[in-house]
Amino acid sequence: METLTQISVPTREEVNTDSQQIFDQLKNQMGMVPNLYATIGHSSNALSGFLAFSANASNGVFSNKEIEAIKLAVSEANGCRYCKSAHTAIAKMNGFSQEETYKLRTATIEDEKLNVLTSLAKEVAENAGNATAATRERFFALGYNEEALFDFVSVVIAVTFTNYAYALSQIEVDFPVVD
Repeated sequence: METLTQISVPTREEVNTDSQQIFDQLKNQMGMVPNLYATIGHSSNALSGFLAFSANASNGVFSNKEIEAIKLAVSEANGCRYCKSAHTAIAKMNGFSQEETYKLRTATIEDEKLNVLTSLAKEVAENAGNATAATRERFFALGYNEEALFDFVSVVIAVTFTNYAYALSQIEVDFPVVD
């Protein structure tokens, strides 16, 4: 039987001073240091790089609701229990109902623009960046442009990083867990 190294969620005292400073900033901004961010904090380089990229990805053309829709669909496609749980909580804070968060995860939401974002996100996550011509063209037909396409890719990559970090660490989910 294969033995796997258990990845721990480090405390503030168990990480270097750069990660400690980031933990302090996160605690001030969010009121907590989510377990996944703390775990990524084993590497201050990875945590600071991820947070900077993620913040920039969130500053594009999409609203907070659209960003959460993309993140939920990608997290579902990647089977990330941590990110599905975290982004369900965040999506609900942004005005989505529990039922809508499920529809976003499964790309079955009725809103046309949210549907194309979640459909494209699902296809891109499942197919290493590729999507059908029909979904790609529907994205543009609904008014999105080239700028939106690359802002979309940024959001997909940011959440994919955390999806992979969770897949490799399997740390405890510290948000209300969704199935």
